[in-house]
Amino acid sequence: MGFSKRGAAEIVLAVTAVVALLQFSHAAVYKVGDSAGWTSIGNLDYKQWSATKTFQVGDIIRFEYNAQFHNVMRVTHPMYKACNASAPLATYTSGNDTINITTKRHHYFICGAPGHCQAGQKVDINVLRTSDTAPTTAPEGSTAASVPSAVSPAPSPSSGISLRASKGSLITKLCLAMADFAVFVSGFY
Repeated sequence: MGFSKRGAAEIVLAVTAVVALLQFSHAAVYKVGDSAGWTSIGNLDYKQWSATKTFQVGDIIRFEYNAQFHNVMRVTHPMYKACNASAPLATYTSGNDTINITTKRHHYFICGAPGHCQAGQKVDINVLRTSDTAPTTAPEGSTAASVPSAVSPAPSPSSGISLRASKGSLITKLCLAMADFAVFVSGFY
C-alpha cells in the first residue's frame, strides 16, 4: 500500500504545521509590570522590571491596563527619553495588547496619557543580539553605532510564562526529516 500524491501532500502540510507550532513554542510571554500590569499607580519601576528579563526574538510582550486611563505607544528612543507622545510609531488602546518581538534591538513604549510617562510609565524592551553579554544595535532613532548592554539575569518563573522547549531544535529537525521522507515516498507513487 503506497501513498498517493495527495496523501503525501497532506502529510507534508501536517508536518509543516507541527514545525510552525514548534517554532512558536520557543517564545516566552511577558506581562509588563507582572501582576501590577501597565499602570502609573504604585511607583512601579518598569526599568527595573525589564532589567530582570532576558528578551528574545519571538517573545510576546503583553500590556494589561485600564483602557479608560492608559494606552501603549511605541516610540523612538528620543521620544522615549523626552516622554514625547506627539507622533508615535504605533498606538495600542485595547487594554490587553500583545506585541510580538521580531527584531533584536531596543523597543520603546510609553503611556500617552498626560503625565503618565513623566511619572515613570515607560519601558525599554531590550532584545540582545546573542547571549546576555553581546552588544545591542543602536536604539531606534539614534545615530550611535551601538549601545553597551548590562548583563541581565534570566527571567524568574513568576515574571514570564516560558513556553520554550528544551528539545525544540531536535524536534524541529525530526519533523523536517519526516516531511522530507513524505516527499521522497510520494515521488514513487
